[in-house]
Amino acid sequence: MTEEPLLIADDLTAGYVPGVDILNNCSLELFEGELVGIIGPNGAGKSTLLKALFGLLDIRAGGIRLRGDDITGQKAHQLVSRGIGYVPQVDNVFPSLTIAENLEMGTFLEPEKFDGRFDRVGDMFPLLADRRDQRAGSLSGGERQMLAMGRALMMDPTVLLLDEPSAGLSPALQDEVFVNCHNINKAGVSIVMVEQNASRCLQICHRGYVLDQGTNAYTGSGRDLLTDPKVIELYLGTLVKTHQD
Repeated sequence: MTEEPLLIADDLTAGYVPGVDILNNCSLELFEGELVGIIGPNGAGKSTLLKALFGLLDIRAGGIRLRGDDITGQKAHQLVSRGIGYVPQVDNVFPSLTIAENLEMGTFLEPEKFDGRFDRVGDMFPLLADRRDQRAGSLSGGERQMLAMGRALMMDPTVLLLDEPSAGLSPALQDEVFVNCHNINKAGVSIVMVEQNASRCLQICHRGYVLDQGTNAYTGSGRDLLTDPKVIELYLGTLVKTHQD
């Protein structure tokens, strides 16, 4: 029997303003235990796809299923309770709150589980436990990204949506973020990750999607996409150059 995907987005059409579609029949599958990468040029609809998956914009056509259940149109708080976490690219921590208070916000639906979840996240990210009383606004970019991931993990998600987790970081901190993503995935969380660092993303993901103008241009294993001459010529060359500039 063929394994059913954990999460399916089927022919999604969506946008931010009436009459303007950013996603055009865009599809995605995420299997249990996978790390799926989404790459593509600026304006391709990558972040829009994550927002559609997390109930942050209206879906005009197509649908989303989680474990076979139709979740199309459900709002973010409903999806969190179903086990979907989301880490936006910007404004992903509360700078005036401490690390512990930020993580506490991650258990707003189940506050009684804070202590146990804090210990688990602290085991994965010891810095967060060691500096729990430090205000998030004083953290470095890489530390903030770690905190944002940690807060999303406080609800013990089965699916984690990451929007460009390495954006704006130095190469060394980018490597740390990708290691963290790999470790989170190894711990049993299935991940959909949008990334502008296309080559690095494809190196660690099981499968990848290349989006162009809101639709699927190519899909395959990370390794296959990384070495596909058409993908290299049409996308990776530009994306790598943009990332290095």
